[in-house]
Amino acid sequence: MTHDAGEGATRSSASPQVRAAWGLLFVLLLIWAVFEAAKYGGWVIVAAVAGFIAPDLSFLVGISGPHQHQHQPGRLPRRAVPVYNLLHRPVVAVVVMLACLIPDSSAVAVAVFNFGLAWLVHIAADRALGFGLRTAEGWQR
Repeated sequence: MTHDAGEGATRSSASPQVRAAWGLLFVLLLIWAVFEAAKYGGWVIVAAVAGFIAPDLSFLVGISGPHQHQHQPGRLPRRAVPVYNLLHRPVVAVVVMLACLIPDSSAVAVAVFNFGLAWLVHIAADRALGFGLRTAEGWQR
């Protein structure tokens, strides 16, 4: 996919069925995350909120340093793309969720699990809305 300087952001070319499946997963994961946060309260709620916003912290990488191109709506600076793509891969969130299985981590296990769960909620929401990974140039794929 090529983009001209005047072109804006484009969304994922995923089929409506794939986006609907991500939407269903989003709803199920959101219900689970809210249930877990309400069940445990306290730091688990904080961890869930942090997990939900964590993937988009990659945008902060793009606002620092010199800008190679004039700002183009929808385009992420190249230096932020690897971080953005890493933080928007479901497997990374699942690995975080599995970190709660490490022995002797029971004091933080629930919070870590819910951080990863909320992170996965974020990714599912993005995919359902048509926002996927970025190209090396910073555009939506």
